[in-house]
Amino acid sequence: HDPIVPDLNSRHLAYVIYTSGSTGKPKGVMVEHRNLSNYLHGVSKRMRVTASSRMALTSTVATDLGNTVLFSSLVEGHQLHVMSSELSADGDRFARYMRQCEIDVLKIVPGHLQALLHGQDASALPKQLIVLGGEVAQRDWIAALRADHPGLRILNHYGPTETTVGVLTFEMFESSNSNRPLPLGRPLANTHAYVLDAHGQPVPPGAIGELYIGGAGVARGYLNRADLTAERFLDDPFSHEPGARMYRTGDLARWLPDGNLEFLGRNDHQVKIRGFRIELGEIEAQLASHPAVREAVVIARDDSGSNRSADKRLVAYVTLTAGADAVGMVDALRIHLTERLPDYMVPAAFVVLDALPLTPNGKLDRRALPDPQWQDLSAYVAPRTPLEHTLAQSFASVLGLERVGVSESFFSLGGHSLLATRLISQLRTVLDRELPLRILFDAPTVAALAQAIEDDAGPGLAHARPPLLAQPRPSHLPLSFAQERLWFLEQLAPGQSAYHIPVAMRLNGSLDVPAFHCALNAIVARHESLRTCLVSNNGRPEQRIAAQLQLALPVTTLAHLVPDERNVELQRRAQAEAQQPFDLEHGPLLRAQLLRLAPKEHVLLFTVHHLVSDGWSSGVLVRELGACYTAALTGEPLGLPALPVQYADYTLWQRGWLTGAELERQTQYWR
Repeated sequence: HDPIVPDLNSRHLAYVIYTSGSTGKPKGVMVEHRNLSNYLHGVSKRMRVTASSRMALTSTVATDLGNTVLFSSLVEGHQLHVMSSELSADGDRFARYMRQCEIDVLKIVPGHLQALLHGQDASALPKQLIVLGGEVAQRDWIAALRADHPGLRILNHYGPTETTVGVLTFEMFESSNSNRPLPLGRPLANTHAYVLDAHGQPVPPGAIGELYIGGAGVARGYLNRADLTAERFLDDPFSHEPGARMYRTGDLARWLPDGNLEFLGRNDHQVKIRGFRIELGEIEAQLASHPAVREAVVIARDDSGSNRSADKRLVAYVTLTAGADAVGMVDALRIHLTERLPDYMVPAAFVVLDALPLTPNGKLDRRALPDPQWQDLSAYVAPRTPLEHTLAQSFASVLGLERVGVSESFFSLGGHSLLATRLISQLRTVLDRELPLRILFDAPTVAALAQAIEDDAGPGLAHARPPLLAQPRPSHLPLSFAQERLWFLEQLAPGQSAYHIPVAMRLNGSLDVPAFHCALNAIVARHESLRTCLVSNNGRPEQRIAAQLQLALPVTTLAHLVPDERNVELQRRAQAEAQQPFDLEHGPLLRAQLLRLAPKEHVLLFTVHHLVSDGWSSGVLVRELGACYTAALTGEPLGLPALPVQYADYTLWQRGWLTGAELERQTQYWR
């Protein structure tokens, strides 16, 4: 029988290949014949290798890393050498194979090649061409390779799986001592690269934007993932071809003056720490500029498990160049970065490694990076005086460490500006004296801080604050300075929602609505601030605290709506609730409502005005609401301790302290 030849065309699938899934569930990318055909045409022109070349495949065919040599060999008739995983993981065996088989072309991840060539000579390199891809490659390392092997060409190759293997190449011709990464290069034939801002508009050369790829290499999309396909594969507004699409890479890049593209890190490698948005790639580039650094990786770690921006710390991992001395390197790198970056971008810890951990495909394995050692325990010096003992305990408590020696710097142990504020606040309470924040930056060790306190060095040390205690309430209760500021702004622009604190809390499981309502009112009864409104007395605002307040809890059912409509209505109601104005004079200054999405799924919308609460208090609210709900369900007494002071006590304390000479001293500083 004659074989059945299917009616194939360029729009049929060539293969489905899965991404690594490092950022979530693995996704199957559908690559069509036309995508692959265009890639092979474009990359062969950039590779320029002879027909008799021997090409080595070091990666699994389950990723597109090796497709450059795999399909090029099959289409153009090159000799293909498929290395086993054992061979491509053993530097000695790899070098012997490269020499014996006289391999001409190698496509490999830079980190994988560095690991394999460690201790090997230039004879282990291919004869004609190395194609690098999968991660960033540094200029100085490439220059060293070419110096050892002058006839070797180095081609940097970039491209997401979703745009068919690769779309940009850069060949390094000149030698360079720069530790800057190699550029990504220029697009292959029939490929378009766009660097766009957050509004989808092109940015000028030199400006940072997100890289989008258009043209013939853009794959069909994700297999059985229409939602994700629509999110990442977008209409190409810059193309004149009907139905043209572009792929959103998530990579940050910029155009260089010579027309090449430079990679600047991932969008998801952009982190926010203590309110600062930080590009990890920028720190890595500055680390790599140090002559002793071979490779550098920076991550944001949260060892507390809180996942809060304030608890994240930057950790740098570096490998060193041959002959570099690891002794004193941490201090040298810290000084190097301090001279080039703002303080919030200087890592809290530096870890020197023999080699960076790699995945089986030769890419950096970020999850295998070791935990940093925040302390040199061998250098521990115990506190020698009662004051040093107290300071060391406070240092350890704030930093989350078991112990702190007297000569260890607060900031070298992972401290930062917010933790410094927390430490100073704790020390003010423990020592019963006023300490300025500046003193910790001037004296960051236990020993130095103890000496500064004993010498009364630095402004503000001699000015102790009175204790905060419950006080009798006057007939006219003033506002705190923070409240007065917000009240003043409300007079300028009444009815604004800028100072509302909205909380949307999803509640899963069976919910006893009467018990939950009871718990909310128990919170209101417990905290005077939640029963407070602001009234005017001869033009001056005052606090008025209601003896009792019953907060309403309306319940609205959305279960009858289909999921999409339900989500839209939920968002609409949440936004309307957050923006609804408060009546500051009559109150209450908080609201709550319950949305029932299903019999065992609810959303609590809770909004409070900043006049009577703040962001820190939101955590208190959630914790105490849980305790009050448990008590309401079980009928047992509430297990929360009585509050020693209320916000009104703080207001009277603040007004009583910040008067006369102390107020003049504080305001004179700002003048």
